[in-house]
Amino acid sequence: MLITHDTRCALDTVVDLVNTAPEDDGTPDGLQDVAALADFVRNHEISDVGLLSEFDLSAVRKIRGRFASVFAAPDALAAAALINDLVAAAGTTPQLTDHDGYDWHVHYFAPGASVADHLAADCGMALAFFVVAGERERLRRCEAPDCRRAFVDLSRNRSRRYCDSRTCGNRLHVAAYRARRKEAAG
Repeated sequence: MLITHDTRCALDTVVDLVNTAPEDDGTPDGLQDVAALADFVRNHEISDVGLLSEFDLSAVRKIRGRFASVFAAPDALAAAALINDLVAAAGTTPQLTDHDGYDWHVHYFAPGASVADHLAADCGMALAFFVVAGERERLRRCEAPDCRRAFVDLSRNRSRRYCDSRTCGNRLHVAAYRARRKEAAG
């Protein structure tokens, strides 16, 4: 599957956005205030975003939950319905652009769109490309029992199981190794 630079950026953004949500009551929200949202926007180089407000923060948190539902969708039909709702509500207006030193790419948000509509349109379309390509199963949650972070499996054979093999994957492999050694020792 060919993934363009702008689609890859949108995928990274939607994964990071979903992963800002608290996993439980003891975990802080990664978008706890407008300053955290501004940092998120800056770190992901989200263009054409004006002054952010509490309204923007609330709207972004709402679409974050809707994107999380896409990663949890049981099948392509459910994922497509969720993505269609996100993109339609954003009032998409596809436009070719070549800003900030990037070659030609498509923005799906309308000029002057809110940050939430911007994210819903661009990230929603990036996820839509996976559904269209028959690759929805690549939109996953980490299989580690104590981690449910979202990720996009871009491995060639669709075998990635953990959000990060150095942390979640390694931790589980070490635990399994220790359990086998303990069992063998008697």
